[in-house]
Amino acid sequence: MIGALELGIIYGVMALGVYLTFKVLNFPDLTVDGSFTTGAAVAASMITLGQNPWLATLAGGAAGIVAGIITGVLHTKGKIDGLLAGILTMIALWSVNLRIMGTTKEDAVSTSNLPLLRADTVFTPLADAGISRTWMSIAFVAVAVIVVKLLVDWFLSTNQGLAIQATGDNGPMIRSFGVSTDRTTILTLALSNGLVALCGALVAQYQGFADISMGIGLILVGLASVILGQAVFGQKFIWIASLAAVLGAVLYRLIIFFALQVGLDPNDMKFVTAVLVVAALLLPRWGFLKRVPRLRRAAGTIVLDQPAPAVAAADSAADVTGIGDEGTDRPVTAAAGSSGAATRTTTQNQGE
Repeated sequence: MIGALELGIIYGVMALGVYLTFKVLNFPDLTVDGSFTTGAAVAASMITLGQNPWLATLAGGAAGIVAGIITGVLHTKGKIDGLLAGILTMIALWSVNLRIMGTTKEDAVSTSNLPLLRADTVFTPLADAGISRTWMSIAFVAVAVIVVKLLVDWFLSTNQGLAIQATGDNGPMIRSFGVSTDRTTILTLALSNGLVALCGALVAQYQGFADISMGIGLILVGLASVILGQAVFGQKFIWIASLAAVLGAVLYRLIIFFALQVGLDPNDMKFVTAVLVVAALLLPRWGFLKRVPRLRRAAGTIVLDQPAPAVAAADSAADVTGIGDEGTDRPVTAAAGSSGAATRTTTQNQGE
């Protein structure tokens, strides 16, 4: 169980990446299936060749950033549908990943598996200290993932992060403020796939190998983590939504662990994942769970007495372009207010 819990926390980094594209940007990115393996392949190859494991991990994340940029450019500059752009990048990465792992063998152009059982990894210090796969190691991993989560929260609170949120909420509106939605889309895809690839690099070192098929179906795992976490823990604020994504990854791994413990066939795990996603989407709208307010909000209930988040995000994003009180939106508001006051005055005079 400790191993499942620790692995779930590591997968929380991947869940944060999926959260950025599917929830914040509202972009159906399928690149993650390929970029996860890319991060694992780059890190495993560099470690096998004797490079520093920390440098190899960062290089794996950087490779994911490049993959995200490619998808973003195909979509924004090539005018290719976002779903198709992700699929094209994912397919291309399959061959790229084979080539990357093949660089470790002189007599092979490509290879589908790289073992790391005898190599030093970022988890080697924990093993040397005798605390590997213990509650102490879980604490170390949790702190590292929380730091990544806080960095994501901080970025989303900046003007650029608010522009990304506004792009996902209402692209045409944020474009009217002079913000480039192409740039925000490419940036978000780069950050998302960078986090996914970073997770792939960590998972490869944790499990002791990198395999070409380790990213297959990962998008479903990411969606299950995000949807399940936000259905249970809510998504009212950014910091809650990102924390829910991480906790959802942990919850998903624990469910898979207990499913295997009761004797389910490992080949049925994809079916179990699909059932979890469906349940997380439907249960908050059915039965007794409808009485839980935070689950109703997670299911899409609109709170009318609160201002729309897109408006606040657009106002902050306008600071990036230099549009201030002289923009077209504020005079119109003032004019509307003056018109309303004039109407009330006329009505009073007629009454007199």
